[in-house]
Amino acid sequence: MTFYERYMDGETTSVYNEIEKLDFDTLSVDDKIDIDKVLTETFERVHFNSQIIYNQLIEIGYLFKTEFEFNFERPLHKPLVNTESLIKELDSAVSPFGYVPLSLKYFYRIVGGVNFVWDYETNSKFMWNMADPIQVASIDSIVEEVINEDWIENIQPYVDDEEFGCAFLDLSADDLHKDNASGGQPYSLEITKKQTIDGRFLNEVNETSFINYLRICFDYCGFPGITYDENNDYQSFFDKVKPLMKKI
Repeated sequence: MTFYERYMDGETTSVYNEIEKLDFDTLSVDDKIDIDKVLTETFERVHFNSQIIYNQLIEIGYLFKTEFEFNFERPLHKPLVNTESLIKELDSAVSPFGYVPLSLKYFYRIVGGVNFVWDYETNSKFMWNMADPIQVASIDSIVEEVINEDWIENIQPYVDDEEFGCAFLDLSADDLHKDNASGGQPYSLEITKKQTIDGRFLNEVNETSFINYLRICFDYCGFPGITYDENNDYQSFFDKVKPLMKKI
């Protein structure tokens, strides 16, 4: 069976455990077509799940930001019309350090952007405290950051550090910043030395890959930091939404 056939047959995690270890540069044309189908299906499911969660949150009165200056503030937005040109800009900007993992490119081509952070500027009383809602910054904001003339200078110390050893793209605020509290480093995606299918998702508690971070987010219906207690109604939300999720 192909990777795609296995993925469609429910082997979503094991397929990625295997393809993430492959040397992308040595893959045959047929293998690359197969992996393209897997990635496309994965991010169509990410889009589907994000829309389901968003709709259900609207139903229960979850407070999203409603006035936007930037795309990254929007709860959801479709892929931008200039996504491909922005991906080329991104590739060029990070080329001194390596490559943007394919997973992020497919996210921007198929999903666009997601930001389920509570609008604490309107109401500081969160529905669910420290729930770490899913957030992936829009590609235009990422490109704006990396084409800044100071970006290479600021990222170089991380690349030179023996323990850290890589450049990265900041994709999400950490759990504390999402709750309007002082926090740590943003959640970031590793820029890899070679072209890869996925990359490490840095500074996040699970110490995993980007795709597996999204998988964990959907396992918790968009709120991977949630804690269960008798004082919130998350359980009823979870019980209604979780059966609607597609495995990624």
